[in-house]
Order: sequence, then structure tokens, then C-alpha cells
Amino acid sequence: MSPQPLPPGSTIGILGGGQLGRMMAMAALQLGYRVIGYAPPGDNVSTSASDDFFENGWGEKDALAAFASKCDVVTWEFENVPLSAVEAIPEAMLAPHPKALGVAQDRLNEKRFVEELGATCAPYARVESDDDFARAIERIGTPGILKTVRDGYDGKGQWRIANAHEAQGVRFPGKACIYEGMVDFETEFSVILVRNREGDVRYWDSTANTHSGGMLDSSVLPAGALVAAQVEEARAIAAKTADALGYVGVLTLEFFATRAGPVFNEMAPRVHNSGHWTIEGAATSQFENHIRAIANLPLGGTETRFARIDMRNIVGKDALTAHRILAEEGEPHLHLYGKAEVREGRKMGHVTRVGNHLP
Repeated sequence: MSPQPLPPGSTIGILGGGQLGRMMAMAALQLGYRVIGYAPPGDNVSTSASDDFFENGWGEKDALAAFASKCDVVTWEFENVPLSAVEAIPEAMLAPHPKALGVAQDRLNEKRFVEELGATCAPYARVESDDDFARAIERIGTPGILKTVRDGYDGKGQWRIANAHEAQGVRFPGKACIYEGMVDFETEFSVILVRNREGDVRYWDSTANTHSGGMLDSSVLPAGALVAAQVEEARAIAAKTADALGYVGVLTLEFFATRAGPVFNEMAPRVHNSGHWTIEGAATSQFENHIRAIANLPLGGTETRFARIDMRNIVGKDALTAHRILAEEGEPHLHLYGKAEVREGRKMGHVTRVGNHLP
């Protein structure tokens, strides 16, 4: 028997208060649901799209219980919500299953998990001391990148090592890390899928992604011949990952397209920056399909609606003059997230251009 759809007027809880939560909330409201958010005090931009919002710490069990008591289903907008907070909420209410967070929050476990499913990863080693780091450099070589095992995102908690001499100036940061050899790749791409409780999976087209300082800069379709040749293999890994996790909702796996095939980089058990283009560019956006999946509604189509799509992040002070974009060619669709604090390196919005002939 198929799971029963969540009736209109039911309440969806979202852990986290950032732009991903905001866009999920907007999709949920469109489908007739109420939305309640939960996040520690701060610049929680998703409050503007929520019917109610709990600004409490992740360790406040009573507040988490009160939040959960008002919800029919609970999801999250980023993968660093502490597991202890998620586990304070009844498991039956959660979608996806919290084991997806347990895998994604530890880079070492994440790589081992996908390797067992047949994925290829860059060479890597666990680093828990300066001696471990020296041995990793000796075994894997340079260039490479040292990353904290936990809590890193958008280039945070990462140190690029160009050569052995440069490695001598880097000291172990005092928390568990992983050292990865650099991958010789032509482009980066992501596989974004949505899976419902019955195990049905749909994929959006994979964009070619470029990064700056460890943060996504742009996502473009078409992604090119090399990505097109490797996307089916990458999708197979993503599907195995979703099945192994019993996943419900939108799941993202990032890959390097190399001459030897796709190399897994990392996964995000959530909607993803490289899928923002789906709001205007796909039959159903990643945000709406995530809500559909966790609410047991029929999944929407994921077909791309335009021949060419270009999504670019708006970062830092560029947001102060972003409205000028609306006068540019290329059918620009501007999204500003309403963040109060403008600072260098902070994602403030994005713009998506769609059409058959982009400039």
C-alpha cells in the first residue's frame, strides 16, 4: 500500500534557517502546507517564509520537543545539523532518515560508504597528528588538500597544499582531518536526484560546475560531452547511495569528470546550490520535489525546459547592486535571500538565465 499523502494544512518542520530552508518553505507554502523552522539565533532568512520559527540552540531538548510537537514531518536544509538534535525528534517524523546525516557529516565515513557501493574516490588518508600528515604527504604526494573530517563546507576547514615545501608550513589543526590527493579533472558536475518512500527515483540534468575559493560560482547546461558520457555511471552510484540509505527527498552527489571516468567528491543529503537553476529551468524544482517526496505526494517531472541555462551565485557586496542584473540580456531571474549582513564570501543570492541563445 502506498503511503498516505500529507493533507493540506499539515505542518512541515525545517531544521536550519538559511536560504535553502527559505526556498523549501516557499515550495511547501505553495502546496498548501504550514511551515515551522528551527535554528539557533542569528540571521535566519527562512523566517520570512515560515508560519512560525523557533530560535533556540541545537542542544535545547525541550525546545526541540516543542518544535516537533507542532510538526507532521521534519526535514533539514543543511547537513551539519547536530545528530543529537535530530535524534531528539521522533524518527518516524524525519525525512530523510538521519543515517544520511551520520554518513555525510564525516568525510572519511562518507568516502568509505560510497567506495563500498562501487564509486571511485581520490586517494585519501586520515590525519590526526602532524606525523599522520607527514606520512599522508609521503604516501599520496602533492598537490593535495587537507580537510577537517567534520563541519567543513564552501571551502571552510580546508587547506590546499601545492607542494612538499608548502606542506611543511601547515600544522595539524587539532581536529580529525582527511588528506586527499588532487584530481586531474576537466570539469565538476553534480547528480541531483529525488527519491520517494516507494523507492522511485528521478534525476535532473547534471550541470557543469565551477568553484571559486571552494564555493560554487556557477552551474551551466549543457554540461559538455565529457559529463554527458559519464553521467549514467555517476547516476548509478547516486541511486545505490539513495537505496542504501533508504533515502526520501532530494540527494546530491558531486563528481569530478576525469578522462578515466567520474570520481566522487562529496555528497549532500539535501537540496543543493547547483540545483537552484531548477526553479525556472526544470519542470519541477528541486525544492518542490523535496517537499513532494517527504509529504508522500506524486513526484513532479524533472525535465529541463530550455536549451541553455546559466546559474551564478551572488556573493558579498555584489548583492548591493544586484538589481542592475534585471536590465541585462539573457532572461535573468534574480533571487536575493534577504540576508541582513553583507560580508565578503557570503552567499547573498543567485541569478539564473534561461533560453535558447544566452549571451
